[in-house]
Amino acid sequence: MAVIVALDADVLLLTGVDFDAEQAALTALRGRLAEAGLSYGWQFALGPNAGLPTELDIDRDGRLNGPRDAMGYGAFRGQGGMALLSRLPIRAEAAVDYTGFLWADLPGALLPPGMGAEERALQRLSSVNHWQVGLDLPDGTKLELLAWAATPPVFDGPEDRNGRRNHDEAAFWLRLLDGALPLDPPQAPFVLLGDANLDTQDGDGRPEALRALLSDPRLQDPAPRAAEVSPEPDHKGDPALDTAFYAKGPGGLRVDYILPSAGLRVTGAGVMRPQTGPLAEALAAASRHFPVWVTLDLP
Repeated sequence: MAVIVALDADVLLLTGVDFDAEQAALTALRGRLAEAGLSYGWQFALGPNAGLPTELDIDRDGRLNGPRDAMGYGAFRGQGGMALLSRLPIRAEAAVDYTGFLWADLPGALLPPGMGAEERALQRLSSVNHWQVGLDLPDGTKLELLAWAATPPVFDGPEDRNGRRNHDEAAFWLRLLDGALPLDPPQAPFVLLGDANLDTQDGDGRPEALRALLSDPRLQDPAPRAAEVSPEPDHKGDPALDTAFYAKGPGGLRVDYILPSAGLRVTGAGVMRPQTGPLAEALAAASRHFPVWVTLDLP
């Protein structure tokens, strides 16, 4: 909580947050933040695919209803969802939920080999959530948020199921922006943000779709940087861009992104990653991810 208070964001996307239908946990968090002096008037969350039963043996281990047999990895329904807190009014009634979109319906989908007809007809693309929700701006216009949280491209076998799915979770936004889906493309201004769980230069995965997003002329990448950086040997990317650190694994990775649409004016960006002090200790205890922030000059 100390990290969120220090960040003091007007709009905050949280990932890895358990979902409950009454949003009791999110409401309780808002209350605790208000007691600490940080008030959010609006909250938003939708049920994730994480932990949603499929009744299929997705991981081929001969058993049903395991965490890897769910629509998205999860030991229980709603584990590790995502949520939004905002000082700006959230247009929840007009939100568009893409979480139920079928993986097989994505043009050019990199479906894993051996995926049978029953699974193709059931398996959703999103491992957690994909959704679009608008914010009311003070001048009466709106800003759309396109948010997602993807599966890590690891923890599978030679079929590379998670690597393929991670790629396609990013590719979904490209197809949506192109008008290649039976869905209305988002209208600017908008911000695409979330946990892509992928670094385009370091770590594992298939980076082609994410690279295409980062270079898409309809989007801009502010490339948020940390002020304090520890050098890493054999690191291909810029360590200042890293948004997460995995001590038992690849080390620092840039996996969290905020990509405003091209017409928005960005006035600042960064990664909250202090090396020492109470805030650094709070961050280390809270998550392997660090907060990423972007400041926009909005009407």
